[in-house]
Amino acid sequence: MQTDDRPEPIESTLLSDRAGHRIRHGFFTRKGGVSEGIYRGLNVGIGSNDARDAVHENRTRVARWFGQPLERLATVHQVHSPDVQVIGAGWNGERAKADALVTSEPGYVLGVLSADCGPILFADAENGVIGAAHAGWKGALTGVLESTIEAMIRLGARREAIAACLGPSISGASYEVGPEFVDRFVAADPDYAAFFTPSGKPGHAMFDLPGLTLLRLRRAGVVAASLGLCTYPDSERFFSYRRTTHAGEPDYGRQISAIALMEA
Repeated sequence: MQTDDRPEPIESTLLSDRAGHRIRHGFFTRKGGVSEGIYRGLNVGIGSNDARDAVHENRTRVARWFGQPLERLATVHQVHSPDVQVIGAGWNGERAKADALVTSEPGYVLGVLSADCGPILFADAENGVIGAAHAGWKGALTGVLESTIEAMIRLGARREAIAACLGPSISGASYEVGPEFVDRFVAADPDYAAFFTPSGKPGHAMFDLPGLTLLRLRRAGVVAASLGLCTYPDSERFFSYRRTTHAGEPDYGRQISAIALMEA
């Protein structure tokens, strides 16, 4: 199962410039894993039907990229919620039902899984607090981004010092939704109408989830940027739930986006 291929995650210029050497982060792609078939590459999805030993090896490789053992890689059982888990000395490895993680303790790797939903990594290098959030449409609408920021502040972060970057996620060019979906968002905030454009299907629209994500981050008072990468058309680098559905495939892998406070 071992290969010579190694993970080569994408890094955010914003986070790298803000964090320096104190914080390490990466938006991992499919490159560098051992999974095969429809899960080819670095599938870290415990919830997928991929071989358990392959997923374990892939997750080990992610932790190793940060110089940590697998036991230091913290992820959550994602349920499209606004809930946040705090990771610290008392953490026993449990994957809580939540969609974000925060910590102020070095040595932990915070990871969120995605396959079209938005992975967002947060860093306040000045105060030594980091976070990671998984935001699909439901999480973004119900406040997971704001919850993550507030949880970081409770650990000592300062809102104005937090930088956040959205990683690979489905873009407005590939995300078609029905009229009831549009109505739900516009009812929540009329300004959200700007994130929908007519599609080729009557009554349907294309939804700009990354645009909504960036708006909410900036409204929350943090510096925010996006890698501008869409998961749907790029099958070589990214898993995509929607692409898998359209292709009639039985299952799909998940990529991981992760961040860590480095130990001295």
